[in-house]
Amino acid sequence: MGHSLNTSKPKVACEIAPDRVMAGRVSDRGAIVDCASSDLAAGVLTPDLTETNLRDRNAVYRVLHDTLDSVSGRASDVIAVLPDASVRVVLLDFEVLPANRQEAEAVVRFRLKKSLPFDVDKAKVSYHAQPSNNGVRVVAAVVLNNVLEEYESLFREAGYNPGVVLPSTLAALGVADGQRPTLVVKVDARTTSIAILADQQLLLFRTLENQSGTAVSGEKLAEEVYPSVVFFQDTYHLNIDEIYVAGLPKAKQAAPALEAQTGARVWDLIGALPADRIAGVTPNWQMAGIVGALVS
Repeated sequence: MGHSLNTSKPKVACEIAPDRVMAGRVSDRGAIVDCASSDLAAGVLTPDLTETNLRDRNAVYRVLHDTLDSVSGRASDVIAVLPDASVRVVLLDFEVLPANRQEAEAVVRFRLKKSLPFDVDKAKVSYHAQPSNNGVRVVAAVVLNNVLEEYESLFREAGYNPGVVLPSTLAALGVADGQRPTLVVKVDARTTSIAILADQQLLLFRTLENQSGTAVSGEKLAEEVYPSVVFFQDTYHLNIDEIYVAGLPKAKQAAPALEAQTGARVWDLIGALPADRIAGVTPNWQMAGIVGALVS
């Protein structure tokens, strides 16, 4: 994923989720002009940090190929959006980082050794450094080489070049403003990911197992989010101002419990996007990762 910082951004994005494949295309003016979503059969894909993800590679390939072909036009470069459960996102604080990119990555990799359940020397590391009150905060995304190759080879076999690779929730954050203290909750069939932003910086990120999938209740979601909210409030002495939810077919049903817990208004993440950015196409609750990757 070191190449995920490629500055030549593709106009097509495709997300492989535990239960579906989603794709979209953005126009030269920056509006989403086409989207598609196709279901995957249960069990053909099991996202994991260390184990084989594609349990039935041929089944995933067929759905990926057909879904991408339906929206890509003549484009071959694509942003590949991977399941959150396949990528570890880690926040690291440094007093200073070396100016040399290669030296800085070596320092980041050294710190990551203590944070990962696998050998960082066998992984791709992509990171973004941002100033913080105490120096430099690094947002690092790490994926094992063999897991990344599973996904990238699938795109290449389908005739596409995955020039940019992102985990799902980091991709979805492209939709969120994040100037005020903002909680983003993204649900998929296997996980709930929690991100908290303020001053356009990512201050907290967690991915939790979610046995209820997209049928999770608002009460259960609020229960899962609560420890992260308390940690954020205690650490930064700030209250959550806004909550954005993605991945739930009925996001409004989760609103009362989340609002009762935080006092913040709850919005659908894609619904927060200005109408002129979707060019008449209405991305549904499944498309946050795709839309965020394309409009950020």
